Amino acid sequence: MSGSGDPARQVTVVLRELREGDASAYERLVPLVNDELRAIARRLMRDQRVGHTLQPTALVNEALIRLLGQSGGEYDDRRHFLAIAAGCMRRVLVDHARTKGAEKRGGDWRRVSLHEELAPGGERELAVLDLHEALVRLAELDERQAQVVELRYFGGMTVEETAEHLGVSPSTVKLDWTAARLWLHRELADDAS
Repeated sequence: MSGSGDPARQVTVVLRELREGDASAYERLVPLVNDELRAIARRLMRDQRVGHTLQPTALVNEALIRLLGQSGGEYDDRRHFLAIAAGCMRRVLVDHARTKGAEKRGGDWRRVSLHEELAPGGERELAVLDLHEALVRLAELDERQAQVVELRYFGGMTVEETAEHLGVSPSTVKLDWTAARLWLHRELADDAS
């Protein structure tokens, strides 16, 4: 693979090589996505408690180990890989909270900001475990809506990118996004009471 050209295309080519079994592709992938992965990690970590023992670099490393340890690695392109990596980082934070003895309503729990895009009517804070558990419940009810949240909120995909990845129309993604946000808002408000 040549070192010049469009970085997004380079990542797509390396992901294809990795999928085809080229173990050395990993060494080419990390430098191509490292800055973006660190930016995602910093975004996810900014809502964590002060003194959190997990640092953005460690979060990126753990997510990469998990992602690249999975068999198949069916990533369509750079954007898809980054979206999946963001979801993986969220799960690393959830696992970290659990191993630190976090309890649903106390203990060493961490709070994340539920931005307006997920919480109609304003921003509120909640435990990272509460959000994770709500997403698990949403996936049981409507897997595609949960995927839309993962890809849009955590992965930073646009409506169009999400639609292309899921093989649905942008209007379907918009409907799923709206429904998922409303459901999460109601579910998390119920959890808080």
